[in-house]
Amino acid sequence: MPTPAEARDRAKDTYNAASDCYDDGPLSFWDYFGRSTITRLQLRPGDHVLDVACGSGASALPAAEAVAPDGTVLAVDLAERLLALGEAKAARRDLKNVRFERGDMMALNQPDGKFDAVVCVFGIFFVPDMAAAVRELRRMVKPGGDLAITTWGANLFEPGNKVFWDSIRNVRPDLDRAFNPWDRISEPMALLQMLQEAGVEVAEVGVENRRHPINGPDDWWKIVCGSGYRGTLEQLSTEHYEIVRRTNLAFFNENKIDAVETNALFAVERKVR
Repeated sequence: MPTPAEARDRAKDTYNAASDCYDDGPLSFWDYFGRSTITRLQLRPGDHVLDVACGSGASALPAAEAVAPDGTVLAVDLAERLLALGEAKAARRDLKNVRFERGDMMALNQPDGKFDAVVCVFGIFFVPDMAAAVRELRRMVKPGGDLAITTWGANLFEPGNKVFWDSIRNVRPDLDRAFNPWDRISEPMALLQMLQEAGVEVAEVGVENRRHPINGPDDWWKIVCGSGYRGTLEQLSTEHYEIVRRTNLAFFNENKIDAVETNALFAVERKVR
């Protein structure tokens, strides 16, 4: 298991690199699940929200809309380039109540009970000690406020995930990943057990099994380049990159794949007053 510093740097470098494709149309699942997370909360105008691992604003921007005009959103991420994308989108929507800042979820230095809601969408699994990360996020929720953790479910991006890692193994077996970080909590019971370890006594866990439509092989490759797979791609030579790309495109073309799995788990705790 990587050290906290190694995991932090890996996530930052991966998503800074992925920023050139991150908001492309084939990756609309970021916005879909970000907004879905916010709709599960009871945000009201005037609330103050912390969004950790905010990416380019998939959950921060709908949260800012929900708490306007007097509420605020602090959106934090490690990847500066994703933060810049979020700032640009907020400006286009004339959302002045959201602030994007670079920061580490384990060292935000915010006081206890400051926020009406703390949100982390597809980010908690990047920390080796997820329970410690949840405890830190939970500390900043006001009594009566909400903690929302959204994570990937089982079989993410299949059948593409298997094809991708098979193609990596073929050219660089040393880069083959035995499991993805979200696999540790991709089942409801595993997520609940981690939350209980963090001190969460009661949480509502929702499951959404979803097939994300794609329009052919090029859409799949955009997903690869704009997601966590990008960190692996960045370590390939030009020759190996092309072999991996051609293998993936050929599989999706030959099998006429028109969707990949994007299953997710939503956990919400309403902190006792």
